[in-house]
Amino acid sequence: MLSTREGYDRWAATYDTMGNWLLDLEEPEVERALGDTSDLDVLDVGAGTGRHAIRIAESGARVTAVDFSEEMLARARQKPGADLVRWVVHDVAQPLPFAAGSYDRVLSALVLEHIPVEDLTAFFRDLGRVVRSDGVIVVTAMHPAMFLKGVSANFRDEAGEVRPRSYVATLSHYVMGAIQAGLIIVGLTEHSVDERLATRNERARKSLGWPALFVMTLKRAPR
Repeated sequence: MLSTREGYDRWAATYDTMGNWLLDLEEPEVERALGDTSDLDVLDVGAGTGRHAIRIAESGARVTAVDFSEEMLARARQKPGADLVRWVVHDVAQPLPFAAGSYDRVLSALVLEHIPVEDLTAFFRDLGRVVRSDGVIVVTAMHPAMFLKGVSANFRDEAGEVRPRSYVATLSHYVMGAIQAGLIIVGLTEHSVDERLATRNERARKSLGWPALFVMTLKRAPR
């Protein structure tokens, strides 16, 4: 197993083309949870190759996207529409380099499994720090049930299977991490692989019926 950063640097070349069925399941849910983002300030925490950031920017939002993988961000910057996004190299496991209350929407997509369990509260607290008092935080993650199947973020290259460093957690770890950070959960949904997804992407069929994704919508608690 590689460090998370090294793993994603190596994954960058094929991340958008490998046919990752979890992305197919997740992306419509992100769009639904974020709602209309036109003319809003949006932060994408762990933006990778910009799959969310560019789409959100093209919808009329002012988007800042952060990631610690130089290779992933290099891929993002090559895409059409990338000039609409402010790209920042930063390790999202460290305090975010933005002022408190800077963003109307904060997105963290498929990042949580790479945050050590003992650091989850601090991670959620920082998301809450940078969102505005009336703003919304959307967090997606591979469902912890997938850990029971031995599944974590992975890809294959010429060296074989590669797994960037992940940390086994439970749904309660994630939920309590958010609550202990002073956030309010206003929405939590769980999504399984269904026949429609398995038909579109045969790689998903081995997880048919299994919880694969969860989405939390969070707000700051009133003070």
